[in-house]
Amino acid sequence: MDVNDLRALSTVLAFTAFIGIVWWAWHRKSQKGFEEAARLPFADDEQHDRTLGSRRE
Repeated sequence: MDVNDLRALSTVLAFTAFIGIVWWAWHRKSQKGFEEAARLPFADDEQHDRTLGSRRE
């Protein structure tokens, strides 16, 4: 096994990892978690507004 075989093997492994990550990201089971994570910044704003509202009263 020479250097070129190792390069080809590493390319195949990297491509396989890439396809695995893409599949995981687009899989339907992951969608709910990603939607919850996408709403996190807005949840922080709501908490911040409630905290400021209680201080103003």
